[in-house]
Amino acid sequence: MTQTSKPAETTKTTQSVAGEAPSTLLRQGSEGQAGPGQAPAAPKPRPVELPQLTNVRQLADILHTSPIDVIKQLMRNGIMANINQVIDFEMAAQVAAAFGYQVRMKRQPKSAAKKVKSTEQLREEEAAGLKLRPPVVAVMGHVDHGKTRTLDAIRQTNVMASEAGQITQHIGAYQVEVDGRKISFLDTPGHEAFTAMRAHGAQITDIAVLVVAADDGVQPQTLEAIDHARAANVPIVVAINKIDKANANPDLVKQQLADAGLVIEEWGGDVIAVPISAKEKKGISELLENILLVAEMQELKASPGKPATGVVIEAGMDKNKGPLATVLVQDGTLRPGNIVVVGDTWGKIKAMYNDTGKQVRKAEPAAPVEILGLSSVPKAGDTMTVVASEHHARAMIQKRERDTLHKHGVSLDNLYKQITAGQVKELNIILKTDVQGSIEPIRKSLEQLSAEQVQIRIIRSGTGDITESDVMLAAASKGLVIGFNVSVDTGARKMAEMEGVDIRVYDIIYTLRDDVEKAMKGMLEPTYVDVVEGHAEVRAVFAAGKKEKAAGVIVSDGRATRSSLVRVWRKKQLLIDSTISSLRRFKEDAKEVTAGYECGIGVKGFSEFEVGDVLEFYKKEKAGSA
Repeated sequence: MTQTSKPAETTKTTQSVAGEAPSTLLRQGSEGQAGPGQAPAAPKPRPVELPQLTNVRQLADILHTSPIDVIKQLMRNGIMANINQVIDFEMAAQVAAAFGYQVRMKRQPKSAAKKVKSTEQLREEEAAGLKLRPPVVAVMGHVDHGKTRTLDAIRQTNVMASEAGQITQHIGAYQVEVDGRKISFLDTPGHEAFTAMRAHGAQITDIAVLVVAADDGVQPQTLEAIDHARAANVPIVVAINKIDKANANPDLVKQQLADAGLVIEEWGGDVIAVPISAKEKKGISELLENILLVAEMQELKASPGKPATGVVIEAGMDKNKGPLATVLVQDGTLRPGNIVVVGDTWGKIKAMYNDTGKQVRKAEPAAPVEILGLSSVPKAGDTMTVVASEHHARAMIQKRERDTLHKHGVSLDNLYKQITAGQVKELNIILKTDVQGSIEPIRKSLEQLSAEQVQIRIIRSGTGDITESDVMLAAASKGLVIGFNVSVDTGARKMAEMEGVDIRVYDIIYTLRDDVEKAMKGMLEPTYVDVVEGHAEVRAVFAAGKKEKAAGVIVSDGRATRSSLVRVWRKKQLLIDSTISSLRRFKEDAKEVTAGYECGIGVKGFSEFEVGDVLEFYKKEKAGSA
């Protein structure tokens, strides 16, 4: 029978636990549990030895926790520290005690403190000229989940706190200040803009804030944003918005995020999630603090003493000032008078303005500024480089023009050549299928083809037609798009041609797999691709013989030629893939009809036209011949 402790013993033990290490523990059962009528025993503090001096990273290792948890505890104690900051024994002991440790000082030789100092000096010498810079943050998420309102709440909170009375202007990016540290936000919310910059070679974002509405949960664009952030290898901070709503369900959001592969900290993962209300400006300070914590982990550095390099966030023509461009400085320091090459244009900077409209004399790493003095308007995503002279600027532009002419993305046709040249170590694939059940078998069959020379990585998979977003992600990731029993949007085809993205569509899985395998081994036979020439919409149907019917159409884009192949679509359903049997204008045969004109068209083997049907005109070309 289990005995019950006396009241005096219980009091004595409780006092002992509250003070130093307990001398007597409550009697426990055979499995270490308190017996009936007993209070659970307080956990015995774990012993740990700490040196006189240590840094945050080393302390986290000693305590078997993450540096971010140590930084959070230091913040609770009123200390803002970075991951490499040295802290003394007293402060380290307070942190260790908060994690349940009993601390004593580690005996060290007299030279130990000197060694720590020497190590820090060596680290500074190795990183000569490098200084911590502000993080650059992009805000993503599903439509109507509050991306723009979250950005507004962040900016308004900061303006009210430190810039009251100043007039802000929209320059595509801005900085806020938290406890003396800055954060740069891209004021172009959404993963499309984020990926468009990556497609032009500009990887400027350090952290992605994923806004998810607590009353709506994870939606298709949320999943897209996660895929785009992962493809860019950018850490994600989740902002669970709209917690002020009566039907808010943050726990459901957390579960859906876990299903998508984002496991938050309180569930044992490594993703920070912060509940906020952008409408009521609740949780904004906590969100900013956590962004800074993630930035600390990345140890973001740049060299302010170098000539500046940066990226164009947005640009346009002002009728009074001429070409204007908002530039985010990535490295070095930008100043008025610098000669810069920006994309395929150049100029001498006459003036620079920050996001409050104030003229500034310099812009250091991660600072966004609007610059005046370019000869023409650059494109968003163009890189900016400070050069020594006008002669250097012209020479650089000529070289960029030559490089653009020889720009080729990764395709199945050139894959083997790029593998053997060592230019491709990883083949990124965007996979789109008609039904969810097709994704997993295709994914597995492709991933099994990975070899020592090249790994196959499915960076996004989903159902539905291939869209511009898919093509842009492929362009940014230097990958290709593979479709199974799906169509390609007109806009996606045009973008693929501009960005040099290879799109392949199949209706048999083993053919799809064989083509990728042959491409990796350099054995792929020449293939032919469909090049869309134009589209037309059926406006009327009329007889063209005893049984045949023709369609009266208007060509909506491109052109229709007598030699074109043609597909007839009805509400995204393919009715026939055939050839044009007749093409007429005003009862006269025509060789070609261009956009905006009406004509009559007959399709070989098809007479079941209906008003509203769409005709797609295309031709076959050998892949890679363009």
